[in-house]
Amino acid sequence: MESGAATGPGGGRFPFPYTPYLIQERFMAALYSALEAGRVGIFESPTGTGKSLSLICGALSWLRDFEEKKRQEEARLLALEDSGQERGERPAAAEPGHPGSGGAAGEPGWVTAFVQKKEERDMVDRLKEEQIRRKKREDRLEKIRHNVQLKYATKRKRSEEDETKRLLQLSKEVISEGDGVDVLEQLDHNEEELILAEYESDDEKKVVSGLEDDDDDLEEEHVTKIYYCSRTHSQLSQFVREVQKSPFGKDTRLVSLGSRQNLCVNEEVRRLGALQLINDRCMEMQKNKHEKKSDEEMEGKRRRASRTVCPFYSYEQMQFLCDEVLVEVKDIEQLVALGRETKACPYYGSRYAIPAAQLVVLPYQMLLHEPTRSAAGIKLKDQVVIIDEAHNLIDTITCIHSAEVSGSQLCCAHSQLLQYMERYRKRLKAKNLMYIKQILYLLERFVAMLGGNVNQNPGCQAVSQTGTVLKSINDFLFQSQIDNINLFKVRRYCEKSLISRKLFGFVERYGGPATAVKTNKENQKLAGFQNFLLTLKQGSDKEGTPQSLPLEAENDQLRTASPLMQIEGFLSALTNANQDGRVIINRQGTVGQSSLKFLLLNPAVYFAKVVEECRAVIIAGGTMQPVADFREQLLSCAGVDPARVVEFSCGHVIPPENILPIILCSGPSNQQLEFTYQKRDLPQMMDETGRILCNLCNVVPGGVVCFFPSYEYEKQVYAHWEKTGLLTRLATKKKIFQEPKKASQVEQVLVEYAKCIKHCSQAGRQMTGALLLSVVGGKMSEGINFSDDLGRCVIMVGMPYPNIKSPELQEKMTWLDKTMPRAAGQAPSRVLIENLCMKAVNQSIGRAIRHQKDFASILLLDHRYARPAVFNKLPQWIRERTQVKPAFGSAFAELRKFHRGKVDAL
Repeated sequence: MESGAATGPGGGRFPFPYTPYLIQERFMAALYSALEAGRVGIFESPTGTGKSLSLICGALSWLRDFEEKKRQEEARLLALEDSGQERGERPAAAEPGHPGSGGAAGEPGWVTAFVQKKEERDMVDRLKEEQIRRKKREDRLEKIRHNVQLKYATKRKRSEEDETKRLLQLSKEVISEGDGVDVLEQLDHNEEELILAEYESDDEKKVVSGLEDDDDDLEEEHVTKIYYCSRTHSQLSQFVREVQKSPFGKDTRLVSLGSRQNLCVNEEVRRLGALQLINDRCMEMQKNKHEKKSDEEMEGKRRRASRTVCPFYSYEQMQFLCDEVLVEVKDIEQLVALGRETKACPYYGSRYAIPAAQLVVLPYQMLLHEPTRSAAGIKLKDQVVIIDEAHNLIDTITCIHSAEVSGSQLCCAHSQLLQYMERYRKRLKAKNLMYIKQILYLLERFVAMLGGNVNQNPGCQAVSQTGTVLKSINDFLFQSQIDNINLFKVRRYCEKSLISRKLFGFVERYGGPATAVKTNKENQKLAGFQNFLLTLKQGSDKEGTPQSLPLEAENDQLRTASPLMQIEGFLSALTNANQDGRVIINRQGTVGQSSLKFLLLNPAVYFAKVVEECRAVIIAGGTMQPVADFREQLLSCAGVDPARVVEFSCGHVIPPENILPIILCSGPSNQQLEFTYQKRDLPQMMDETGRILCNLCNVVPGGVVCFFPSYEYEKQVYAHWEKTGLLTRLATKKKIFQEPKKASQVEQVLVEYAKCIKHCSQAGRQMTGALLLSVVGGKMSEGINFSDDLGRCVIMVGMPYPNIKSPELQEKMTWLDKTMPRAAGQAPSRVLIENLCMKAVNQSIGRAIRHQKDFASILLLDHRYARPAVFNKLPQWIRERTQVKPAFGSAFAELRKFHRGKVDAL
């Protein structure tokens, strides 16, 4: 590594806002090395050790040094060129090498030399162009940074333009009112936007229309940058705030990317609620903008009624927003506020800023899903990617690329699309009709695979053979008789024609208020659609009755008024390679309740593209153990050379005496603790768990968090304790809270829990705090911090193994056993089950220690945790301090001593 980097306050080479911990310095040094060497790194740094700042300062230090080296190299090459020109062109043969010797393919030496010289000249020309572009960009941003008057002048000009537009619109309205346009004719015009435009080509080449015209604006050369992604927008905003506080906050060009749902400032579009609807409406508005000009140029033809265009989609305004974004670091909320103020679209404005940005902050999905990545203008070639909070990375990639549709959605989409085709048959071009018929046929065959008939109400069709069947993609395509349809072309047609958006508009127009998209809590059924079907029947010359629309009570989960949007995702999933996924046919009660699900088995096929293109990839998290999953299922399967993979794991910043992890093998009455499916329901096992909690609540101050393997088991244990009176005994020492199943209620329970602990901490109170009964994998096992008094003891009841009877898991296990080598004599499926269990445990027990002065005890209730294969999968900083206690007596004495000592020291 270079020694010319800036010296931080801690005496290190990394600028840092305060003196870093030793583990932070090591983390940054390891990160710098990995980026410099172009590695794929798995980095673990427990929560509370300042991981975000270490990532920021380590990665941006490397980027700063990289840019400096690149500038020096450019200057050297340009200086060589200049000195060469002053002395006159040097003969190419004088270059280092073997003058006069033949080239690789036997060409004469002068040919090789000429080619080499031309390449050098081209490179120098490229460097000069890049230098000019960079200078222009830096000058422009500098001017904006320091010239406040320029900002106000631009804003004033924009408000004047807005006023002119408004007056122009008013005068147009007055003129149109005077014309006395026939109302019926106007309605017909309004309906134009529901009709599919002519579909010109289904070639796989790029179609130059709509949005893609704008891609030229994004063709600015991409500088070397770091893409940082995390799971949620709140985590990303927190990261951006850390960047703002860091020494790099003032001079880093950072852009935050998000979905339209998070960034759209057009209230009319935001009101649609569902992401797919917002996406489609936005794209349609841009299409309208592009078609507007050609409509106005049509001579001798009746012009279409004016179509809605987005007032925020203006190149000049978005360019201004783009510059503002690059001048000063902003998070999503600040970006949206700026968009509203400048009347510019933050979604596209932030996209324009990508090429020049040094740090791009974005959610997982945007980076890991290739179509989303390319639509956003993200180019990964030779760039750095950091994936934070990556403990669930494999599951995330699997979920992004899996899809499920219900029988109700399939029948509903078929009914809607058929009515749409009947109404506009005479207006649709042949190619549109061909594709609509193909989609109708696909829907018909999918419903047949569920054992139903698409022309009957799915809620009334009982399924004769219930159960779950798994099929390979090819088997599913053959058995459903759709193997003769090119799904790639159908998928492309759906994307380009915006058919689901047109269908939604159609349903919205004729289905009455009940069809509009509402929140999950509101009525989402398409009841009004029945009347619409009748109106179509009356206006139709065709014989036969229209289908009754089959959406009754069972389909409360319907997310949009056009289920075709959901079905497009399923069609897209079926284009995966046969070996990489399975189709799960789940037949339940009625056809409406049944479903088709695509399950991705090999997430590595999607991750491979990321690691192939990038210069370096860093997978980071607070708890990455066990890392075997990442190495084998993700990196090895993605074709990453094992020599390119580097691992880094650091300890915690807390002193060893501040944590007491214990594996407890038996309870107070010497009952061995083994919470297997066979034994955990035994009354004596539930009684023993209750006795352990009663004893602990007597000696542990503040909050105790107890994790159960599932909601069902937690409910069962709670009911048993209530019956035996144990709950009453517990309640004398700690107020008992239960984790709610509904996400909306979690915040309220946590507030009450914290309030109770604070109230009980006042001297002289009999109650010593609160007990929170939580669930592994629930809302409280991830992302919620039980720091200080909120979590003085974390208890894990049993081992939360996943349900191995799940068809999805069984298929994954079979696939792993077929494709992976055995590890240390164990079948890959067995390793998967153990790793899933331990990942969940590690996430849950890491909730308690959140900073350097925090302290807590951790109790693992099950003798199986002491087995070496399981024990070694605990995080290193916990494993090093863990005690295995065969009997309860010595464990209880240790816990009492630990907590008394800590309370006395406070």
